[in-house]
Amino acid sequence: MTKYIGAHVSASGGVGNAILNAEAIGANAFALFTRNQRSWVSKPLPQLEIDGFRALLVDRGFRPEMVLPHDSYLINLGSPDEETLQKSRAAFLDEMYRAQQLGLTMLNFHPGSHLNRISEEECLDQIAREVNLALSKTEGVTAVIENTAGQGTNLGWKFEHIARIIEGVDDKSRVGVCIDTCHTLAAGYDLSTEMGYQFCFDEFERVVGFKYLRAVHLNDSKKGAGSHVDRHESLGLGMMGRDFFARLMHDSRFDDMPIILETPDPMRWADEIKWLRSL
Repeated sequence: MTKYIGAHVSASGGVGNAILNAEAIGANAFALFTRNQRSWVSKPLPQLEIDGFRALLVDRGFRPEMVLPHDSYLINLGSPDEETLQKSRAAFLDEMYRAQQLGLTMLNFHPGSHLNRISEEECLDQIAREVNLALSKTEGVTAVIENTAGQGTNLGWKFEHIARIIEGVDDKSRVGVCIDTCHTLAAGYDLSTEMGYQFCFDEFERVVGFKYLRAVHLNDSKKGAGSHVDRHESLGLGMMGRDFFARLMHDSRFDDMPIILETPDPMRWADEIKWLRSL
């Protein structure tokens, strides 16, 4: 079994550039935005770009299932506002379709926020309905729910939130989870100690199930456990402790899935990947 490690690299100038940027840091997995994450509507991907991406992926030896596209931060599938929900629905479907066009198997997304206007349960059930809608109009792409730090009214910071969304998704084979380690710590699951590590992932297995785990965002955290503050830090420089990264690298439950750095200093990525492999 293998650890597939990379980073969320730039796709500026065309999605194929993400492959070259991942290769340059010694990655065998990567994440990217397939469109401008700051706008609701983006131009369709040109067929030439799609074909080029697919060919380059094979040429440079990346497995499609080790590529984790991330959707736009604007999208809120749990929004109580009808206009925002409609925009989010259209953008999410577009993101799923782009992943399908590129021959990728997953789309990573943040669940959503209730904005204190609907209950947590209503919001989570709405997110599940929106995922069902997108899955019904696409093929072959798994919607991957990322856990959050629980800032503001964001849901998805408790494993129970994620379990409720999965429960509402009709096609369980096309829903998965991405664990972000900074978000996990900030949400109150203290990964910085061996006991906290065991407790956290025992809870994940009990509440959600490792069978749904598809990816990891591997980040250190500037803030401590339970802070609900989403501030990523370079590996070993934050509150996680260096031992945490060794534990995860030795944990076979995280084999054969993309482990993606979203640490704040791109100049460190190649060294961070090397260091993780050395563990």
